[in-house]
Amino acid sequence: MTHPSPLPVVVAIDSFKGSIRAADAAQAIAEGWRSVDPEREIVLCPMADGGEGTRDAFAAAIPGARRQPSWLLLPATDDAQDRTGVVELASTSGIELLGSPPRLRPWDADTRGFGEAIAAALAHGVSRLILGIGSSASTDGGAGMLTALGARFTDAAGQPIAPGARGLATIAAADLTRLAPPPPGGVTVLTDVTSPLLGERGAAAVFGPQKGATPDDIPLLDAALARYADLLEADPDTPGAGAAGGTGFGLLAWGARLVPGAQAVAQLIDLPARLAAASLVITGEGSFDASSAAGKTVAYVQDLAAAQRLPVALVAGRVADGAATTGFASTTSLTDLAGSAPAALGDPARWLRLAGGELAQRFG
Repeated sequence: MTHPSPLPVVVAIDSFKGSIRAADAAQAIAEGWRSVDPEREIVLCPMADGGEGTRDAFAAAIPGARRQPSWLLLPATDDAQDRTGVVELASTSGIELLGSPPRLRPWDADTRGFGEAIAAALAHGVSRLILGIGSSASTDGGAGMLTALGARFTDAAGQPIAPGARGLATIAAADLTRLAPPPPGGVTVLTDVTSPLLGERGAAAVFGPQKGATPDDIPLLDAALARYADLLEADPDTPGAGAAGGTGFGLLAWGARLVPGAQAVAQLIDLPARLAAASLVITGEGSFDASSAAGKTVAYVQDLAAAQRLPVALVAGRVADGAATTGFASTTSLTDLAGSAPAALGDPARWLRLAGGELAQRFG
């Protein structure tokens, strides 16, 4: 008598920032599970919310995706002319590109590299763009990106402004007549940030310190962004305008649409359908804390699973005291497995494999 095969296990995990990419984390968990239960089908759906690992998540989850030097080309779907490009700010103008530990440059870091990658995708002939804008290093409002796409920003003497927020402090005019148009299918921007551009909840005040800005820098950065905002036709109060040091605002001025990152990635990799055919989903991130419930990947995966009445196992680098873990069928902390945070950070793949094996023993 033959028995039906057990339903697949889906691994929909985010990156462990600064430690291991989402695709590698998902692979490590799968290897651990297979060491105990080699027959179970493991479906890898590495996740992202617009930050580090967004491009890798699409590459791992979508068959036929092709890597270009600084962006990703997704395969055509129903329309043979539908050519979607994925560009990630983290890998082109991100904070991790400044070294480890990063050599922060709050006034001079800019988004030109991000814009150059977008321009390369446009030159390739993409019909649609998906842009992930997390892990930014700069507070330039996306001016560097727009410059790479053909915009010209000048000071009172008619000279090009300096890169970064330093240039915004002297900006007097914006010439967008040579700005490349968006592709015909539009531009979708993935972000988990809802901050406006300016003010106490804006790009400078909330995210400037992460990029090296001092308390004295914050009002000056905010004023520089305000000068810039006066020259572009976009609403600085739009939720997400302050994302990536104001790059969200620059993209709004280009005609882009901002959407919640985790939700968009899940839809694009068809995660709801994959969960509908699964017996368990494993999700997680580097640090699971109180903020994880506010639009982050783990919370969104948990919501999707709840709609399917599917059990969810959480695997995190650390689980903060007081973090809401109710609703998970299992919770695993790599810090606890390894005995300390430094040990977990030193070899995350090892501990993720161990976590995968333990989950197979429990749920296999």
